[in-house]
Amino acid sequence: MSEVVEAGHATHDDHHDHGPDKGLARWLFTTNHKDIGTLYLWFSFTMFLIGGVLALVIRAELFQPGLQFVNPEFFNQMTTNHGLIMVFGAIMPAFVGLANWLVPMMVGAPDMALPRMNNLSFWILPFAFAMLISTLFMEAGGPNFGWTFYAPLSTTYAPETVTYFIFGVHLMGASSIMGSINIIATILNMRAPGMTLMKMPLFVWTWLITAYLLLAVMPVLAGAVTMMLFDIHFGTSFFNAAGGGDPVMFQHIFWFFGHPEVYIMILPAFGVVSQIIPTFSRKPLFGYDSMVYATASIAFLSFIVWAHHMFTVGMPLAGQLFFMYATMLIAVPTGVKVFNWVSTMWQGAMTFETPMLFAIAFVILFTIGGFSGLMLAITPADYQYHDTYFVVAHFHYVLVPGALFSIIAAVYYWLPKWCGRMYDESLGKLHFWLSFIGVNVTFFPQHFSGLAGMPRRIPDYALQFADFNMLSSIGAFIFGFSQVFFLYVVIKAIRSGKPATDRVWEGAHGLEWTLPSPAPYHSFTHPPKITDAEAHS
Repeated sequence: MSEVVEAGHATHDDHHDHGPDKGLARWLFTTNHKDIGTLYLWFSFTMFLIGGVLALVIRAELFQPGLQFVNPEFFNQMTTNHGLIMVFGAIMPAFVGLANWLVPMMVGAPDMALPRMNNLSFWILPFAFAMLISTLFMEAGGPNFGWTFYAPLSTTYAPETVTYFIFGVHLMGASSIMGSINIIATILNMRAPGMTLMKMPLFVWTWLITAYLLLAVMPVLAGAVTMMLFDIHFGTSFFNAAGGGDPVMFQHIFWFFGHPEVYIMILPAFGVVSQIIPTFSRKPLFGYDSMVYATASIAFLSFIVWAHHMFTVGMPLAGQLFFMYATMLIAVPTGVKVFNWVSTMWQGAMTFETPMLFAIAFVILFTIGGFSGLMLAITPADYQYHDTYFVVAHFHYVLVPGALFSIIAAVYYWLPKWCGRMYDESLGKLHFWLSFIGVNVTFFPQHFSGLAGMPRRIPDYALQFADFNMLSSIGAFIFGFSQVFFLYVVIKAIRSGKPATDRVWEGAHGLEWTLPSPAPYHSFTHPPKITDAEAHS
């Protein structure tokens, strides 16, 4: 029997000795998890820059009171598309790209479980976003109803182009569902012998849980936009009060998707940071088991807190109390995570390379975002905060120094493994400090303008908010242009960086560091042996 297996391996190896196709065909038809991961990452960075340009239009308009550059209608299109592009086009595909690159290497699999579906799940995305962004150039204008697309603004009063937006959202959802199925199948079926669930790296754990969240909630979003489509074109009244519908029902459906979506964007970030902090602390992650259970608890709780986004719609008191207490409960597993990261660093032999700087900034600033979230969870206080810039400050603290910083940290951390070359450490640190200063100068003042009563999504404002808005706009331009500098750092590393060693980082553990740098086109043709040293420690 063993001879047959060996012979099988030989033919398998002969067949896979060739490298990738050349030219455009390689990228169009590839089923290799590394190529598809690369496509996702470059696509998400492109979307990040486009979404960033829209954000800078918003901040340029708000630099001073009065109408400066754009009319209010176009301003609304900017706020809507900025949110949609950043959430669905930048953050989510970036994490899927990281999953494609890293999950097979971390669990000792030769590739993703469903490689052709993997190719399809990526190539749907450029068409979905081309459709969404093209609406900005149409006569009726793009979606202008906010990224949460509340009915009836997105149905009864929407521009005609809303149909393109609905179709684009359906395509993004299909892509997410296919990606999730693929990740779950890979993790559950293709781990190397000896890689038990509780030996998996935390990044793999967080993605396994995230993939289940995606499978549960993307169909809910699809249902919501389908009902919108029917209201607009087929005479139904799901959300139209004049026909017996209920606009508040839209909010319930949307946020039942939207709140788990928030955790879909942050759980993989927890995984990334849980890989990086132990490496540069030269210590195993403190409390691995409790980190896994905390992640699962957050995922479970994310399904029963959605209506904290809608405290002001007139819910019954019992509903308000339930959602208030359930929301506060999420602070417990999140606090466990922050405690474990800090405990991992405690008395470690820490060094401060660029990935570690971004990871530490993540822990500090994400915690600030969590605290402002607790403030928003208190129902009577939320009546004051609701729809002000305080909410904008809160979720940007969670998503920019949270999700985005972790993605940047991951790129710096694994880039030498991906391309076999080191980035320039001093340029990386310069990028970090520009980003860190830019992000705080942009979003910290928004807490104060929000507490002073400045509403969200307005193109003009009263004079009393002028100073905070000017600060925010200056910070936004610093942060925005520092990300173009990040592009330069990455391209410079790929083209002319110093060759990287196989281990890359002195304290790194995990199967991906047993591979040569750059990682070969086919990673594990034979399943690797799992030693305790290369498990999650």
